[in-house]
Amino acid sequence: MLRLTSFARPAGLAAASLALTLFSAAPAVSVAPPLSDPHVLAHLDLAAGQMPENIVLEPDGSADVTFISARQIARIGLDGHTEILGTLPAPAVPATPVVGFAAVAGIARADDGTLYVNYATGTDDLTGVWRLTPGGVPERIAALPANGLPNGLTLDQQHGDLYVADAVLGTVWRVSLQDGTRTAWATGTELQPTGFLGANGIRSHHGAIWVSNTDRGTVLRIPICPDGSAGPIETRVTGIEGIDDFGFTGHGDTLLAARNAANEVVYVTPGGGAPTVVLTQQDGLSNPTSVALCGGAVYVTSAAFLTLQDPNVLLARIDA
Repeated sequence: MLRLTSFARPAGLAAASLALTLFSAAPAVSVAPPLSDPHVLAHLDLAAGQMPENIVLEPDGSADVTFISARQIARIGLDGHTEILGTLPAPAVPATPVVGFAAVAGIARADDGTLYVNYATGTDDLTGVWRLTPGGVPERIAALPANGLPNGLTLDQQHGDLYVADAVLGTVWRVSLQDGTRTAWATGTELQPTGFLGANGIRSHHGAIWVSNTDRGTVLRIPICPDGSAGPIETRVTGIEGIDDFGFTGHGDTLLAARNAANEVVYVTPGGGAPTVVLTQQDGLSNPTSVALCGGAVYVTSAAFLTLQDPNVLLARIDA
């Protein structure tokens, strides 16, 4: 996804103000500071495969999400209306590592409205990064290894590069928007899985690429060197077992992270002590997968992978 702070401009702030007016006035059961007023923006259709895996925000505050098992890209408005923007082609025989089905995962947005998504099928002809221009149809712009699982996606628009977190191969791929060339930008034990999923969520933030590792419960920082290469991998956060994706709050390196199986969102200040649980299943979470922020609004997607109940997009207020 894009840097979350990139939405801190007048249009984004206006959208955030509109989003905050949608919150429920009823007291929440488990929400904790600095979050408040959780409210489910959209209840989605599990039977139709509407399991939101990843999210990026539009300037008007609407949310673009990937429906992982439906192979779809959708837009959810601030009124809760869901519009399908595109559907990726199905493989003849899906063989995606770990999950087995064709999976649309990470999503990123360019300033011109172009969306980019990761698609994992276990096949050479479809696995890779796909592009959806406004009003267009999805097209693959870069192939990725079929034996991998391209998960999180972030865009460094300044340099024209996408970064892909591969949860099986333990690799951060860099993909050029100019010609689709892929490079194994960062590898290492810190990115590897230990039994299920390794590198998962990914963000471009303050001159570095940040990556979560689900199996290791860590958040890593990888500096972007002046020549574009990856610097040494730094472990910045530990102790978040089962972390999925995350988002920065805009206050330094403080972040919110989704813990999928635990049905929690946690508030984390690197070097500032143990993570604080700020949202739970009682607030509406149903296996949360990703977090995005716009002004004072926090968006959380829940895919209901394990609960099999109420996949949704939740809104909350952040006061920090």
